Amino acid sequence: MKIKRPQPGTVSYGVLAFLLVAANLRPALTSVGPVLQEITADLNLTGAAGGLLAALPLLIFGGFSPFARAGLAFGLERTLALCLVLTAAGIALRSSGSTATLFGGTVIFASGIAVANVLIPSLIKRDFPRQIERMTTSYLMVISLTAAVATGLAAPLADVLPGGWRSSLAVWAAFAALTLLAWLPRLRNAASGPPPKPLQEGKPVWRSQVAWRITLYMGLQSLVYYVVLSFMPLYLADHGVARSVSGLWLTVSQAVGFSIGFVAPTLMRHGPDQRILATAPPVCTALAIVGLAFAPHLGFVWLVVFGASLGLTFILAFALIGMRTRDHREAASLSAMAQSAGYLIAAAGPFAFGWLHDLTAGWTVPMAGLVAIAAIEAIVGLGAGRDGYV
Repeated sequence: MKIKRPQPGTVSYGVLAFLLVAANLRPALTSVGPVLQEITADLNLTGAAGGLLAALPLLIFGGFSPFARAGLAFGLERTLALCLVLTAAGIALRSSGSTATLFGGTVIFASGIAVANVLIPSLIKRDFPRQIERMTTSYLMVISLTAAVATGLAAPLADVLPGGWRSSLAVWAAFAALTLLAWLPRLRNAASGPPPKPLQEGKPVWRSQVAWRITLYMGLQSLVYYVVLSFMPLYLADHGVARSVSGLWLTVSQAVGFSIGFVAPTLMRHGPDQRILATAPPVCTALAIVGLAFAPHLGFVWLVVFGASLGLTFILAFALIGMRTRDHREAASLSAMAQSAGYLIAAAGPFAFGWLHDLTAGWTVPMAGLVAIAAIEAIVGLGAGRDGYV
C-alpha cells in the first residue's frame, strides 16, 4: 500500500502518521540521561549498571533487528502497529518502580523500537523511491526534535511530577498510545489492500563490502551518540555544571542536530559520492571531544559542534541504506544488517565508557577512547560514502 503523494504545499495524513511513529523512536532512550543520577541513587545502581541501562536498548536493537524482515511478509503497517504497542507497554512497565521492571520494561520497549528502526527505511524506499534523501531527512529530523524535547523535559518533569523520575519517563507511554490511535487508519487501509508479497531471497547483503562499510559506519556513529547522550550530564556535573544547565546544553546540541536536516538533503544530492560528507563530521566530533577534555568550561560550544557533526552522520548513515539499494526489500535487508550489527557495536560504548570511568576513577581514559572511535569512524566513512550498490 503506497502513500498517495500530496499536492505541493500539503502533507498527507499518511505522512503525518508516519512521522508520528518516527517521533516515538527516541524519547524512551534520551529521557534517561538527565535523570540517570536519580535512577542510580534511588535504586542503588553502580556506574557500570547505569551504563548497562543506557546500553541495553542498543543490545536489544542489535538482537531484534534481524527479525524485522518478517514485517515484509506480515505487512509494514501491521508490524509498525505492534511496535507501538510494545513501546507503550515497555515504557509503562519500566516506570513502575523496581530494578527488575526498570530493565524488563527497557527490553520490551526496545524490542518494538528495534523492529520499527529497521522497517522505516524500507517503507521510505517503497513509498518514496525518488525522494529518499528528503523523506529520510524529514523522518530523522522528527527523531532529533523529539529526542531533544525528551532530553530537555526529563529533569523538569522529574522535579514537578509526583513520582519523580518514574513519572518523567512514563509520560512517553501515553504518547506512544496516542500515536497508535493515529496509525489505525493506515492499518485499516493496508488491510483492505492486496496481501504482502512473499519474501524472495536474493544475494545475501552480508557478502557485500558496501554493506559492511555502511554497517560499521552506522555502529560507530551510534556508539559516539549514545555515549555523549548518556554520560555528558555526569561529565559536566563533575566539572561544576548544574544538572539543569547541562540538560539545556544537551537540548540545544540536539536542536542543532535537528537543524542540520534543513541542509542535509542538498548536501547529499551533490553527486552519488558522499566520501567527504561522511568523513568530515567525525573529524569535528573528535575535535569536540578533545575540546571537552581540555576546556570543559566551554562545554556549550563543544556540544554545539557535537550536535552538528552527529546530526549529519546520523542522517547520512540512514540515507545510505536507501541510496545503496535497488528496492525496498533489499533496503530492508541492509537496514536489518546495519542496525543489528551496528547497534551491537554501539551498545559496547555506554557500558565500556561507564566501566572505564569506574576503573580509572576519572574521565581521561574513556574520553581518549571516544576520540579514537571518532577517528576510526572518519576512516570508515571514506568507504561507506563511495558510490555503489550492495
